[in-house]
Amino acid sequence: MKIFSVEQTKALDTFTIQNEPISSLNLMERASQAFVRWFCDQFVNTRPISIFCGMGNNGGDGLAIARILSQKSYNVCVYVVKYTENPSDDFTANLDRLSNNLTPFTILNKGDLPKISPDTILIDALLGSGLSRPATGILAEVIQALNQAPNKIISVDIASGLYVDKQNEKEDIIIKPYCTVSFQLPKLAFMMPQNAEFTGNWQTVDIGLHQDFIKKTSTPYFYTDKSDAESKIIPRQKFSNKGTFGHALLLSGSYGKMGAAVLSAKACLRSGVGLLSLHIPGCGYEIVQISVPEAMASVDPDSKYLTELPKIDSYSAIGIGPGIGQESATLELLRTLLKTIKVPLVIDADALNILSQNPELLRKLPKKTILTPHPKEFQRLAGKTDNEYDRLELAREFAQRYEVIICLKGAHTAVILSNGDVHFNSTGNAGMATGGTGDVLTGIITSLLAQGYAPEDAAILGVYQHGLSGDKGEAKKGQNALIASDLVDNLGW
Repeated sequence: MKIFSVEQTKALDTFTIQNEPISSLNLMERASQAFVRWFCDQFVNTRPISIFCGMGNNGGDGLAIARILSQKSYNVCVYVVKYTENPSDDFTANLDRLSNNLTPFTILNKGDLPKISPDTILIDALLGSGLSRPATGILAEVIQALNQAPNKIISVDIASGLYVDKQNEKEDIIIKPYCTVSFQLPKLAFMMPQNAEFTGNWQTVDIGLHQDFIKKTSTPYFYTDKSDAESKIIPRQKFSNKGTFGHALLLSGSYGKMGAAVLSAKACLRSGVGLLSLHIPGCGYEIVQISVPEAMASVDPDSKYLTELPKIDSYSAIGIGPGIGQESATLELLRTLLKTIKVPLVIDADALNILSQNPELLRKLPKKTILTPHPKEFQRLAGKTDNEYDRLELAREFAQRYEVIICLKGAHTAVILSNGDVHFNSTGNAGMATGGTGDVLTGIITSLLAQGYAPEDAAILGVYQHGLSGDKGEAKKGQNALIASDLVDNLGW
């Protein structure tokens, strides 16, 4: 699923209007009908509704929604915030339609809200995706008043005051919705951690925008949903054998951190690899043989840390990092690995920290190496930024400069390809914010690489499967009880 800029979204609307063809007013009606279908699935018509409309096309959406809900026997109150003397044509047309439907509305000339009962659902249709400057005046007053109310707020298309694809200032006044219902496609703003309180549990609804435009229009931003992920799965053939699905090597573990090696190994096996070997320090031999009987183990000469690289000629893919520590001998092992490796590589955890401490090694990374940093690890690798938009651009520049793939972990983990394209993930939950889940991801991606997946697909699909297993675990145990082992147990389609 593509993510478009403001300008591209406007062009998509225009293309649909010209080539379907359909009038802008009827397209607004179709969008409003889609919103109402979603709304009626969530809220019964015994709950009162108050809709706050601006005087642009987002306000026009709100007026159409009010009329349709009223026809479905919802108790609807409409408030029009008069901040301009020049309403849009479609707003005016929908105001006439609302009047003809005998649905009353109130003009607000100041920010004082009418008295609203706590069980009333508030719908925010003040400002849409075309926002070009911060909300001020009466609009800012109304937004602040709505945010102070205890009621649930549903935003139409995007929260009023939030920019679609650029940074807001800290002092900007923005609606804090319970949910945002976006038309057709998600917005880049939804992917940014700093905007979490301004998006809520966002959804998209299909409003029938022209697929020809969507298919032919390029964008660096994508959203990986179920159909996107499943399209990347390589089906298994009937007469396959364990050799068909590759032999992975995980360089992992150190004294006190063998759990990371076990988690990564189990995830690698559960993700379909044919054979798995671990190279571990001596202290981990019995742990691995008992905990992961399906894996083979080679033992480093050192009892506590990895110091020597084993022979790597027979492996299909290699993962390094979970629990390895940052000893000087381990640095040399990584240095040797980067000089000699000829198969796909995943770098995580302590191996990332070693890279950040020895930036000269970045130039040694094989093309399309997959890095899986969390935000702090990425900061150590690439430097600080002021906000998530800047961090995303820095990650795109970093990926292109070093020709690597970055899985920047978070609520919508961003898989940044070596050409600068960004694939945001749709699975996962806050219960996954616990130790060991990153080790699981390393195992998953290494497994997919060993099976012959292209690095781009392995990263995108691996991140999706990782989040999906977390969602399955959450459904069984809740977020608070979720641990990394639950992700391993729930891997699979």
